[in-house]
Amino acid sequence: MTKLIPPQDCSDMPELRRQIDELDEMLVELLTKRAGYIDRAIELKSQNGWPARIPARVEEVIANARTKAGQAGLDPDLIEGLWRQLVEWSIMREARVIHET
Repeated sequence: MTKLIPPQDCSDMPELRRQIDELDEMLVELLTKRAGYIDRAIELKSQNGWPARIPARVEEVIANARTKAGQAGLDPDLIEGLWRQLVEWSIMREARVIHET
């Protein structure tokens, strides 16, 4: 992975696209790490008899993401949509292992 350069320093489209590809790779790596934490959540929820879906936590995660997006100047509605998909995927993954489905 190479060091990212600021968008305004990209001199042409191929260079800009390389930077976007680098960011995409970083995002996939971060999502993979997040999935590892979901795997640990599965273990802990199973040990405690907790369900995969904890509605208050779902809304807390979404609210946190919306706040961070707004602070960063990114559209909170966009982030909410993406995070809801991410959270639902995580809950489905947990539910399969916890045997709720």
